[in-house]
Amino acid sequence: MNLQDIPRVKSITKTDFLKHYFKPQKPVVIERFIEDWPAYTKWNLDYMKAVGGDLTVPLYDDRPVDYKDGFNEPHAEMKLSDYVDLLKREPTKYRIFLWNALKEIPQLQNDFTFPDFGLRLMKGIPMLFFGGQDSHTFMHYDIDLANIFHFHFEGKKECILFDQKQNNYLYKIPHSLITREDIDFKNPDFKTWPMLKKAKGYKTELNHGEVLYMPEGYWHYMRYVTPGFSMSLRAMARNPKNFSKALYNIFIMRNFDNVMRHIKGQKWIDWKNEQAIIKTHKHL
Repeated sequence: MNLQDIPRVKSITKTDFLKHYFKPQKPVVIERFIEDWPAYTKWNLDYMKAVGGDLTVPLYDDRPVDYKDGFNEPHAEMKLSDYVDLLKREPTKYRIFLWNALKEIPQLQNDFTFPDFGLRLMKGIPMLFFGGQDSHTFMHYDIDLANIFHFHFEGKKECILFDQKQNNYLYKIPHSLITREDIDFKNPDFKTWPMLKKAKGYKTELNHGEVLYMPEGYWHYMRYVTPGFSMSLRAMARNPKNFSKALYNIFIMRNFDNVMRHIKGQKWIDWKNEQAIIKTHKHL
């Protein structure tokens, strides 16, 4: 695919971040921004197991969306201690997704400080994400089109990003936040998905302690090269168009999709998958 490397800086000032990345809405990796956080040395899988091992966590895998699935409904549950043991023992598709661990493990809040990037971060919802070797998310963008700061811990994580201008090429599912789930963005089949050749995006590999800034509404595909976890902090969309789209997604699109699943069942999911191809190939 037509992917360029995400720019990298060792550190950055608020002024430079706002000027060079936030205002033009470009991604960046900051390599040494959190080395003064206790989390930088403390946070690894063993530490998470020690402080939260008895908690039951929601798990997700890469099975196709089913009409019976609710919005972000987990596929399984497991004790965090058992899940960490599984991650370290063997590859698994199970991931922890959008888990507000800091609410359940308050002591984690002592391990970091909310950085000042010049944006008002939503301090009540720092979310954690875990994954096993080669597990991945579907290509998607977040329902609120937020500005996201993604802090990675332990191991390596592959990230592929696209901005909203690439929507015509990504086989976007209508009334949804994802692309076709059968696209392998790690190694796409251009015979089946020819429009992907036209998409222009970004790529990087995150290492322990690095921070990825994802601008408003950016599509992102995340693959865990090795077992690890990340924390996302977010700030509301500032662009009026993106903010309006976020409100539409939350209050209209999501509810409409749930109603149609209830009425039409799997036929609704199948129709949306067909429409993703039809609408995308109109631009061939």
